Amino acid sequence: MRDEQLPSDKLYFKIGEVAKIVGVKPYVLRYWETEFSFLKPGKTKSKHRLYRRKDVETLMRIKQLLHNERFTIEGARRQLKAESSEQRETKTPSHQLQQLREIRDSLLDLRSKLD
Repeated sequence: MRDEQLPSDKLYFKIGEVAKIVGVKPYVLRYWETEFSFLKPGKTKSKHRLYRRKDVETLMRIKQLLHNERFTIEGARRQLKAESSEQRETKTPSHQLQQLREIRDSLLDLRSKLD
């Protein structure tokens, strides 16, 4: 199977669709759920898995780490955790405020050079 693009209009995906999009077999997705505790797809009344768009993006990242970048499962877990905490840090108001101050200082410095 080859990797496919994520449809822009869908919010939820069945395991077969996700397997096709990610480019792995459904049993691989079920295995990854056991190895990556944060992967918890919802389930329908008939117990079919329903993956959210964010889940699919995470699964695509997991595949990239494991297959392309040759991470171990433990290494991929650590990498995803680091990326997640990095994203949280850049979204904190204090970090954004610091970035704005640096931009302001750069602009003021540039203005003084132009005057």
